[in-house]
Amino acid sequence: MDPLEQKFTKMVNEQKSTIYTVCYMFSKDSDEVGDLFQEILVNLWKGFPSFEGRSDIRTWVYRVSLNTCISADRKKKRRKKSESLDMNIDLYADNDADTKQVKLLYERINRLGVFDRAIVLLWLEGLPYDEIGDIVGISAKNVSVKLVRIREQLKKK
Repeated sequence: MDPLEQKFTKMVNEQKSTIYTVCYMFSKDSDEVGDLFQEILVNLWKGFPSFEGRSDIRTWVYRVSLNTCISADRKKKRRKKSESLDMNIDLYADNDADTKQVKLLYERINRLGVFDRAIVLLWLEGLPYDEIGDIVGISAKNVSVKLVRIREQLKKK
């Protein structure tokens, strides 16, 4: 294995949870998550030789992952939607109060626009505002303002 491949493999192993976090924010279907993960890896590999280290590697991985998932989400919405069969059975029904609250929160988050959803994802990951701003391309102050507005939106929903 050449040195570039070794560095790339090491980076992917270190950033795997970051990539999966972004994938799961955009899809709950395990096959689709796998497809998104692979597409992100392809995009990371394409850009890896030109990564200059001007930003933190994690910031770069987040940016590539988010851009890949946002593009895939747009493509998916352009395709015709197919009807799924509804069997009226929820095999994963969990009725405790905490689970209901988490499900409700994620349902509301998934109704947000893609950009706002990305900001919430990064905030839930505990990233500082300046790093979120670097990833999505806005100032830290703008991140703060957007989060206030997003919280208001979520309360209204």
